[in-house]
Order: sequence, then C-alpha cells, then structure tokens
Amino acid sequence: MRLIDLRLLIYMQDYKTINQTAWDKKAGIHFESDFYDVKGFLEGKTSLQSIELALLGDIVGKKILHLQCHFGQDSISLARMGADVVAVDFSKEAIALANELYQKERLQNPNLGKVTFICADIFDLPSLLDTKFDLVFTTYGTIGWFPDLEEWAAMIANYLKPKGRFVFAEFHPVVWMYDNDFQQVAYNYFKDEPIVEVLEGTYAKKDAEVVFDTITWNHSLSEVFGVLLKNNLQVIDFQEYNFSPYDCLSGMEKIGERKFQLKVFGNKIPLVYSLVMRKGRVFL
Repeated sequence: MRLIDLRLLIYMQDYKTINQTAWDKKAGIHFESDFYDVKGFLEGKTSLQSIELALLGDIVGKKILHLQCHFGQDSISLARMGADVVAVDFSKEAIALANELYQKERLQNPNLGKVTFICADIFDLPSLLDTKFDLVFTTYGTIGWFPDLEEWAAMIANYLKPKGRFVFAEFHPVVWMYDNDFQQVAYNYFKDEPIVEVLEGTYAKKDAEVVFDTITWNHSLSEVFGVLLKNNLQVIDFQEYNFSPYDCLSGMEKIGERKFQLKVFGNKIPLVYSLVMRKGRVFL
C-alpha cells in the first residue's frame, strides 16, 4: 500500500539512508524467495529476461558496468555470457549475498567471466572506479530512487568508451501513476513531490513479515530521454512493451512464458520500456 508518512519529509535530505535500509531489509528475503529462484539460477537458469537479452547481443569479451545490481544474479548471468563485469549496489546485505552467490557459481563454472562487486552509492563511483566500459547496463526499478536524473545520465556517459552502449530496461512511467491496486490515477506522470511510503512485505514475497519506509520519484520518458541526449548519448533503439517479465505488481495474470499483464488493463497500457543508446554521434 502507498501511505504517505509526512514525518519522513523532514528527513528528505537523508533519503538515501532510508532507501538503503529498505533494501538491506529486503535482500535476505529476496535471496530465499521463489521469485528469485536462487536454486534454479545455480542450476543454470539465466536471470536475464528476453527483453534485455535481445538488446545485449554478443557480449563476449566486453567490459560491462552493471548499476544497482541487487544481489548479483544479472551480473553473474552477464559473466556467463562471456563479459567482464563490475557490479554496484548500495546495500551491504545485497553485496554480501552477491559475493556468496558468485563464489558458489565459480565452484561449478570455473570458466565464468570475472565479476567484481562494489558496495557503494552509484554516485560515489567516480572516487572509487576509474575505468571505461563497452556497455553500461541497468534494469527494472532503478531510476525511481533518484530525485534527479542529471547526475545519473552524466555518470553513465562518463563511464562509456566512445561508441559504447547504454542498455536500459525499466517499468513504464504510466505504471507509477496509479495506486498500488490500479484502481485510480494517484500520482503525477511527471516528476513531482517525492512519494513517501510505508510498505509491508515485498514484491518478491508479499507476505514477508517486514515493514520499511521508501522515498521515490516518478520520471517521465521525456525526462529520461532529455538528460541522456544532453550527455552525448544517441538513441539507437527504443521500444515499449504491453507486458512485464515479472509478476511483481498487484493483480497480474500470466499471458506467456515470463510475461505478465495487469488483469484490469490487459494489453491496453505499456508496462515496460527499453532504451539502447550509443556514446557519440550515430550514423544511420
């Protein structure tokens, strides 16, 4: 449920700590959940979805920066495909689990590509990491944690080599206009006041006995495109999808393998969008 706790607005200057605490609480629950299926993952199931797999293409030998990696399943999946990955997340609990998962994977897959996990706020990376990458990768539920995307876009551009690619998949901003039961439009499509919530359970285990606070922001497509274009990133692919690869929202129904829609809307609204951009001028 989305409940506004006005007392939290006093602490807006510390929104990162509030959100970090939430993700620390969720990490262990997610690691054990059926949603993330760690057992199946260690048996060889990829955590990457059809959307991003189609966008990534051949990444053998590529250096990839994975932002907001949670406990590292996608990072390790990228390494299985032959990439050398640096993965970053601000949750110390998630990064501890990521390293544990990586060591288990290496024991059974000695030819696995290298993955280096860094526990840090992604905006602190410039003081910790001085490397250029062939590809920057981030997906699903990432940008809503930021009050402003200007610094985010500049950082992505800074870490890309010339002609390097940014591969991005995210829940569509139309989704975040609605209340959690998708009964009415409750929030502005465009960036507005912070959305302050007190939540019970998580999207991966809705009946988990955990309560936490979060502070998020909505970001329109025009805002996302605008900040990236200003940083010399040029669009080479943009798509919208009428399904989600995750059963993570209230009232979803399965319509295919790893494809879910909201029962109330069916195929009438977009649930996800993807974006591939290249650093520097693109000649078509």
